[in-house]
Amino acid sequence: MIKDIKNKTITIMAVLLFATSAFAGCTGSDGPQLDAEDGGYTYVTDVDVYRLMSEDVCDIKDLAEEHDWDAIKDIYQNGKNVEKSDGAMKTLEQHASVSGKKHGLSEYYEVDAPLHDYLMAALDGTAMFTGASDSVREQAVEKGVQNQILTAYAIHELNSAITKAEAGNFGVDDAQHAWDEGWGLYHGTDEAVSCSPYATGDKRAANFGTADTEGTALANSAILEAMKEGLIALQAEDLAGAIDARDKILK
Repeated sequence: MIKDIKNKTITIMAVLLFATSAFAGCTGSDGPQLDAEDGGYTYVTDVDVYRLMSEDVCDIKDLAEEHDWDAIKDIYQNGKNVEKSDGAMKTLEQHASVSGKKHGLSEYYEVDAPLHDYLMAALDGTAMFTGASDSVREQAVEKGVQNQILTAYAIHELNSAITKAEAGNFGVDDAQHAWDEGWGLYHGTDEAVSCSPYATGDKRAANFGTADTEGTALANSAILEAMKEGLIALQAEDLAGAIDARDKILK
């Protein structure tokens, strides 16, 4: 009983502290004023540097329409909208080029950083994109940053949350934080959700008749529900419940 009360108290305090700092608008007056919720999911930890990645994607998509490959490469490699607490910029390249992550792509393609290689080929017009038209490269870049990189790293974070939980590290500094990061990457900020994998889900649902009456993909609704269930499971230190939620999301 005492342990349960203590765990609930710590969780409530973490939510309140995060919400308070988020309402302060850590991204400055020109950026989105972040609250503690995106798309119906309420974070229990500060994952602003993950949810803001959709802002960089929006800028890259605009530049892709202009076929400004050098400007895109600058955002991809150096970042634009996501500043970490140490003042360094967080970049999409950091997600795509890193090895040893829990999304399975490196193992499947037997290439250390397949998404980075793919995107750089599209930007440079090399490898599989040698001789490709600007319109083809545009689509490759847009889909690469929005759907491939963000989705892969969201999967990595959800799998990381399970790995941490399996080691007994269920808390807000460990499994719950990684779980929040997964939704931050998949959905992005409410302001820039149109540049997230979540938005692509809704678009394809409209194409294939798998959206609800409000236009939300049935898959996205199921993912959101499983995200909530998984967070509750992690807070309760219910490993089996968290694994079940993760598996629903990946499906």
